[in-house]
Order: sequence, then C-alpha cells, then structure tokens
Amino acid sequence: MNASVLDDAPVCVTRDDGILIVRLNRPAESNAVNGALACVVSAAMDELDNDPSLRIGVITGSSKAFCAGMDLKAYLQNDVPATERGFAGITRKPPEKPLIAAIEGFAVAGGLEIALSCDLIVAARGAKLGVPEPKRGLVAAAGGLIRLPKRIPYQVAMYLAITGDYIDAERAYEIGLVNELCEPGQALERALLLARRVADNAPLAVRASKAIVRGALDLDEEGGWELQDRLGLPALDTEDAREGASAFAEKRQPVWKGR
Repeated sequence: MNASVLDDAPVCVTRDDGILIVRLNRPAESNAVNGALACVVSAAMDELDNDPSLRIGVITGSSKAFCAGMDLKAYLQNDVPATERGFAGITRKPPEKPLIAAIEGFAVAGGLEIALSCDLIVAARGAKLGVPEPKRGLVAAAGGLIRLPKRIPYQVAMYLAITGDYIDAERAYEIGLVNELCEPGQALERALLLARRVADNAPLAVRASKAIVRGALDLDEEGGWELQDRLGLPALDTEDAREGASAFAEKRQPVWKGR
C-alpha cells in the first residue's frame, strides 16, 4: 500500500492493487465529520472515479469506530461538513465505481449515512448502527431516511428513524443491511477480500451493473428495461466482452483492458 495522505491528516488514503482505501482519521473525535474530512473524502471519490487503474474503493475508520456522524462542535462554529458531493464528500454523489464500507465499533448518524452511500457493507459483530438525530433535535438529512426504506423493511426503517435507537451488526445482517459479518478488528481485512473479488471482474461490466441496480430502485419495470438496454447492451460490444468469452473457452483467467 502506498500512502497518498499523511497519517495525521483527517483522512488517510492508500492504494492496494487497484483498490482505493479511504480511512477516516479523527480518532479523538470518533471520526466525526468536519469540513476538512469532507474535502479529502470528496477528492478521494474523484480519484476513484477518474483513475482507470482503480477498480473499487473501501472506506473505513481509524481506531475502534467507523464514524460518529457530524462533528457537532465544528457545526456550532459554522464549519460546513460537506462538498458538492454532499455530506462527508460522498452522500449526495457517491462514486460511479463500487465502494465498500468496513465498519468497526459504530456507524451512527451521518456515519451510517456514509455507509449507506456505499454499495456493500462489512461490519464487525457488536457494531452499532443507527440514526439518533431526533435525540439531538436534528433530522438525518444526508440520505439516510431516503436509503433506509429502500434497503430494509419499512417498519425497521421507521423504528430507526423516529426512535433514534441503534441496532447491532447482527440484526443489520439479518435484515440485509449488512452483507458480511466478521469478528471485531477484521472488518477492513474482510472488506478487502470482498473488494478483490469485485476487482477481478471486468471493470466496464461492474460499473454498468452498479448503475443499473442503483437506478432500478427508483424506476418502474419499463424504465428499468430502458436503463438496462442503455447501459448494459453496449457492454456486449467491448474488447472485455470478447476477452471474457475467449478466456472461458480457453479455460484461462481473463485479462481485462477496461475497453
């Protein structure tokens, strides 16, 4: 891994064989989001989307937490924890390439909304997830209340939204919010294993598949077919598609070119 951001920065960004690893790095504040953190995350998402050598990203937290949400002390000082990509530099405009959240300890308030901006979630057993904003006179306004009822049953989404209570990672896994459970301290390792499985696939096909799945959530069946035809059919006429077919016929691993 090659660090591209200093270890004492609000976010540490590293690379590992086509995977961009983004580590929220404000442990004294439980990785709460301020303006500086949001700016670095936003730049990292731009890097992920624009660098063809990168296939997928993983976002995690330093120390024993994923993220406690907005830094309320910074908020009271008019520090804006958002960029054009939204809160934390990600929630309104996530990257076009896949992103995995690796959660240790807790992902609450805006921290859960960051995780919900990702495509897959790996969480350590016992980790807490929730949107406790009503307990502080706030509303979870970084996409959590929009995305939760699309990911989990209505009654559970409403329970989280209006009680402000937490659920643990085990319960989140049961209802499909978390993709993989792991032992404490292993979330990043497990997320990287999952990321490598995705990175082994054809990059154009992965990117198009993500866009279709995400877009289909807000479309009727006719709109879904139109989206699929527009984004999926061009993949049939790529070098990667021909390489995939050739590799299968020749019983070898494909060599993707991203074109």
